[in-house]
Amino acid sequence: MTGYVHGQSYKMLQALREKMSGWIAIGIVMLLAIPFAFFGMEQYLFQSGASYVARVEAPPSWWRSAPDFWPVRKLAWNAETISVDDFRSAFEQRRQQTRIEMGDDYDPRAFEAIENRRRVAEGLVDQAVLRLAAQNRGIAVGDAQVAAQIQQIPAFQVDGQFNLERYQLALQTQVPAQTPRQFEAAVRESLEQSLIPVHVGESAFATASQVDRLLVLLGERRDVEFAIMPAPEPDSGPVGDDEIQAWYDAHPEDFRAPETVTIEYVEIDDSAVTVEDMPGEEELREAYASQRARFAGDEERLASHILIEVPADADEATAREAETRARELAAMAQAEGADFAALAREHSDDFGSAESGGDLDWVQPGAMVPEFEQALFEMEEGEVSDPVRTDFGWHILQLRDIRGGEEARPFEAVREELARELTGSARERAFSELVGAVVDQAYREPNSLEPAAAAGGVEVQTAGPFARGEGEGVIAHPAVQRAAFTESLIEDGTVSDPIEVDTNHSVLIRVVGHTPERARPLDEVREEVIAAVRQDRSARRVAAAADAIVERVAQGEEFSAIAGEEGLAVQQVPDVPRGTPIPHPEAVDAYFAAEVPEEGGASAGQVQLEDGSIVVFAVTGVTPGNPEEAMAQERELLRQQLTMLAGNESVAAVLRALRERMKITVIEAQL
Repeated sequence: MTGYVHGQSYKMLQALREKMSGWIAIGIVMLLAIPFAFFGMEQYLFQSGASYVARVEAPPSWWRSAPDFWPVRKLAWNAETISVDDFRSAFEQRRQQTRIEMGDDYDPRAFEAIENRRRVAEGLVDQAVLRLAAQNRGIAVGDAQVAAQIQQIPAFQVDGQFNLERYQLALQTQVPAQTPRQFEAAVRESLEQSLIPVHVGESAFATASQVDRLLVLLGERRDVEFAIMPAPEPDSGPVGDDEIQAWYDAHPEDFRAPETVTIEYVEIDDSAVTVEDMPGEEELREAYASQRARFAGDEERLASHILIEVPADADEATAREAETRARELAAMAQAEGADFAALAREHSDDFGSAESGGDLDWVQPGAMVPEFEQALFEMEEGEVSDPVRTDFGWHILQLRDIRGGEEARPFEAVREELARELTGSARERAFSELVGAVVDQAYREPNSLEPAAAAGGVEVQTAGPFARGEGEGVIAHPAVQRAAFTESLIEDGTVSDPIEVDTNHSVLIRVVGHTPERARPLDEVREEVIAAVRQDRSARRVAAAADAIVERVAQGEEFSAIAGEEGLAVQQVPDVPRGTPIPHPEAVDAYFAAEVPEEGGASAGQVQLEDGSIVVFAVTGVTPGNPEEAMAQERELLRQQLTMLAGNESVAAVLRALRERMKITVIEAQL
C-alpha cells in the first residue's frame, strides 16, 4: 500500500511539473508574490543567503510616502548595504581604540561579546541612515568645504599650518595607501553624512530663563541637622536551621566559589643574556660609515611646485591631456622672467599650496614620494624642472634654496654612543634568539614546559590555584591573567605563546589545573550564612531605628531632641552647598533630594553609607540660588552646556525619526 501511495504521489508531482511551464507558471509565481510582498515573505526568499551585515532602505525623494511593499521597495526605494568587510573594519578600529583606552585592563574575550558587535553594527546603520537622508534631500558638499576640512586636520599640519608634505606622507603611509582624490572622496562623504546632525545640533539654543532656573538650582543652599548612627555590631542571637536554609536559598550568588586555575610558567628576561664581546674598532668604524648621514645635519631644500592631477581611474586620453598640459606649464615656468608663484596660483590642482604660490616650505629627505624627492635633490638652486610623474599626477618643481648638509661629527666624538648602541642591539638580538629557541621548543612539545625551560636555561615554576585578579608578581599581570583563563589553554593544556609583561621580559604558561565556578554547598558555608543572617538582623534593627527618627520628624517633633534621646551627636550646618561632602557626598545628595520643608517645619531622611553607618538628617531651610550673583563667564558656560545638551537631544530625536521612516535589516549571523 505504501508503495502505491508513493507511486501516485510521484505521478501527481511529475504531471504538475510538466504543466508548470510558460506563461501559466509565470502567472502563478506573480500571484504568489503578492501575498509574499504584503506579509514579508521575501525575507525567507532573499535573506537566507544574505552576504551583508545590514541593509538600510528609504523611500525615494520623489515618492516619500511610497508603501513598504516588497515590489515597490525593490524597484523604487533607495538602499545602502553594510558589507561584512565594512563591519569587520569598523569592529577592528573599535578594538584598537578600546585597547588604547583600557591599556592592561583590555580583555579580548570580553570585547568579542555580541553586545559589542551589535553596538558597532548599529553605529554603521546610523551612518547609512544619515547618508540616505542626505541623498534624498539633495545635500552636496563643494570642493572648498572639503579643502577647508582637510586643512584643519591636525595630522596634516606643521606648527598649526597645513603642510602638503605631511599630507602626502600621511596618505602614503595609510594601509592601504590612499591618493588625495580617494581621501577627498571619503571626507566629502563624511561631511555630507554629518550635515544633518551638525545643523540640527547647531539650531539648538538655551534661553536666559533656562540659565536662570539652572543657576537657582545650582546655587541652592540648605540648612541641615544630621547625626551619624554607627555601623551595627553583628547580632549574637541564635539562628535556626530554617532561617539558615532560607537565607542560603535567597542569596545563591553570595556563596559561590570562583573559577580557579593552576599554572606552570617560565620567565624569560634579558638578565639571562650575556654579551661577552664588546664591539671592536673595525665594527665601530663600519657602523659609523654606514650611519654617517645621521651624524650630519640633513640637507633641506626650499621648494615650490605646480600639480596637474591625474585621477587614479583616468583613461588614456585623460592622462595624455594632463601630461600635455604639464609640459606646457613647465615651458612657461622655465621661460626667462616667468612668475612661478603666479602660474601655481592659477593652474595648480594642489589646493593646499596653490594659494601660497605652490610653496612647499623646506623639504627634508624622506618627506616626499621617491620620484618627487629624487628629482628635487638632483636640481640646482633656482632651477625649474621638467614634469615629474608620481601617483598624484604631474609636478613642475622649482628649487628656491638649499641649506644644511653640514660635515658629520668625527668618529671619535660619537665612538661611545655607537658602542652603547651596538651593545644594546647585540643584547636585544641575543634575547630574541633566546625567546625564539624557547618558543620553537614549546611548539615542538606543546604539552610540557620542561623542554622549553631547558632550551632557555630557566626553571619551571608553579602558581595556583588562583582566581581572576589574584596572584603576585608576573602572575598578577593582566596579560598573564587573561591567558591563564583562556578557554583554549584550559581545555588543551598546551603551552601558551610568549606573553610580554615588560621590555625584554616574557612569560610562557601552561594551565595544569582548572576548577570551574561552582555553588558552594550549605555545609561548607554554614558559618558564613549564619554571620550574614546576624549582620542583616543588626542592619535592619539600626535601619528601623533610623526610620523611626525620620517618621517622628515627619510628625512634627524636633530632630535634635529625638537624636538626643537616642544618644546621637547632632551637628547643625547652615547653608550647605551642593557637592560639599558633609559628612559624605552621598549624604549631601540625599539632602538635596529631600522635599522642600514647609515654613517652620523640617524634611527628614536617611542614607546608609558603604561602611554600614547611617546618616539621619533633617532639612530645616532652603535658600534658592541668586542668578544675579553669577558672573557673565559662568552664565555663558552654562548656556553653552545647556545648548549642547539640547542639541544632542535634538540630533538623537531626528535620527530616531529617520530610522522609523526607513526599513532596517540586520543579519546577526554575519556579526
